[in-house]
Amino acid sequence: MEAITRYFAPGLLLGGLLALAYLVLQHFLVPVGWATILVYSSWPLFLRVERLLGNKTSWAALAMTLGLAATIIVPLIWISALSQKEVAAFFRNLPLWLEQKPEVPPFVSRIPYLGPELLNLFDQSDDLRGLLKERVAPWLRQFSGEILSIVSDVGVIAAQLGLTLLTTFFLYRDGRHAVGQIRQVLTQAVGERLKDYFGAAQATTKAVVYGIVLTALAQGALAGLGYWATGIGAPVLLSILTMFFALIPFGTPLVWVSASIWLLANGQHWAGISLALWGSLVVSWVDNIVRPLVISGATRIPFLLVFFGVLGGLARFGLIGLFLGPVILALSLTVWREWLGKRASS
Repeated sequence: MEAITRYFAPGLLLGGLLALAYLVLQHFLVPVGWATILVYSSWPLFLRVERLLGNKTSWAALAMTLGLAATIIVPLIWISALSQKEVAAFFRNLPLWLEQKPEVPPFVSRIPYLGPELLNLFDQSDDLRGLLKERVAPWLRQFSGEILSIVSDVGVIAAQLGLTLLTTFFLYRDGRHAVGQIRQVLTQAVGERLKDYFGAAQATTKAVVYGIVLTALAQGALAGLGYWATGIGAPVLLSILTMFFALIPFGTPLVWVSASIWLLANGQHWAGISLALWGSLVVSWVDNIVRPLVISGATRIPFLLVFFGVLGGLARFGLIGLFLGPVILALSLTVWREWLGKRASS
């Protein structure tokens, strides 16, 4: 009984302290998570900066934090200002767009077999536009002010960003010691298997950063260039939508195909065809070739599992789940393979 009390009391105390610590820190977990991802992704660059500054870790941490702040804040301010204007213009022009009947391109009637059916769809668009004008447009006008306030509400974003950058500085400066202590504690609990678990988490994070996030940014930028060149309205807003849909494999065509159809329906045939070619030959090339190569090269995790991890993580944890979901599944797969290896050896 005395032995049970001797082990149970410290365990109960530790569990209570951890629960209280979670209650205190739960509102800061997202900034800490983003800071961890930023530091891990840029750690090789930090080591170079540290060497250039004569191994002065604090100055290197400050330089990297300021560099990240300039890299993140300036584009965010620019994109926020442009997208706010474009969202306002979208809601302002929506009733006018619903009143305009789309122009049927001349070549549609000459398409074998499908031509008459497509013309019939264009004729039925009057009923659809009437329904949208009657039901959707008033609702959008009513809530457009709230939507704009969400777009322009930078206070929460600024606070989260400030906490993220503050945490980033200390992770750069003290990250080695923190990781060493975490490894020491977890090694006592897990054993030598911790090395495999850390390796799986690192490989998955690298795969998500380079295979999903960077390719999504590249697709959004390339698609935005196409939107701007073809003269379609709200190119920045469409670029942001393309970036978000690019997080889903093969999701970008939902944006640029719709934009191409919109241009064709409004008589801008060359612009619509050009955007469709640009999207299929350039934008989708990044999604179909570059992303699978990067993910398969960075980790032994199947691409489909990373895909499910991204979608499930986004649905459960929000944007930070883009990384948490695949990492959780990667650790689960590592434990599964380890268990299978033990079963096979026995």
